Amino acid sequence: MARDTDRQLLRTALEEARAGLAEGGIPVGAALYGPGGEVLLGRGRNRRVQDGDPSMHAETAAFRAAGRQRSYRGTTMVTTLSPCWYCSGLVRQFGISRVVVGEARTFQGGHDWLAEHGVEIVLLDDPECVALMTGFIAEHPDLWHEDIGA
Repeated sequence: MARDTDRQLLRTALEEARAGLAEGGIPVGAALYGPGGEVLLGRGRNRRVQDGDPSMHAETAAFRAAGRQRSYRGTTMVTTLSPCWYCSGLVRQFGISRVVVGEARTFQGGHDWLAEHGVEIVLLDDPECVALMTGFIAEHPDLWHEDIGA
């Protein structure tokens, strides 16, 4: 897929991240797209604050929203932030082929590890994703550190 297409797919994840922030949560959003990126299978946002569920990360929410698929080969997980180890494990466990990362400046998760194991990684370094997270971290450092496990 071309970078322009990946940036368009990122818009869905950014919408989810903004919605999460408006709800008082961590502004991380994700979306799972079918092969070729034409079909949106599921979308979600980090809801650990809203739901009181520490496992409800954005990638997990998007994956759950997609429902059961016969195979995840060829699918693309789009996320506003580099996936943590928990979400990286989900990508590997189910064979998601590509991960499009909005930004990894505020958090360098498991995307290098995923790449080492054959997952195609596209790092967009999107300024809107960076601004969203740096602003959130500055305003809510305790909540951020609780979420990221620091």
